[in-house]
Amino acid sequence: MKKTTTPEHDKQMANMTFAAVYPHYITKVESKGRTLEELNQVIEWLTGFDTGKLQELIEEKATFETFFSKASLNPNAHMITGSICGYRIEDIETPLTKQVRYLDKLVDELAKGKKMEKILREG
Repeated sequence: MKKTTTPEHDKQMANMTFAAVYPHYITKVESKGRTLEELNQVIEWLTGFDTGKLQELIEEKATFETFFSKASLNPNAHMITGSICGYRIEDIETPLTKQVRYLDKLVDELAKGKKMEKILREG
């Protein structure tokens, strides 16, 4: 059976701040031997945000709604598939929730030791 997100879940995702989640991403990847630079490379691939722009968004406590409204989503983002937090990414219907899960999935792949060219969907 397909697990779909609820309006409450989608609203919660939209209102979370990137600043609140980013330190968890850093801890997750560094504990698995990956670097902050690699994390930022993955985020930049998905969103177009360089390190300076990420810092700005952290300082302004941008919600994920604001974060992704300012992002230039990578045209290959649709290639990010699979399960994350019990949801199949390709089954998520709310665009913002799907985008947050894209980011979660990329961080997860980085932490699991996937090669960078695979994470960045380069073939």
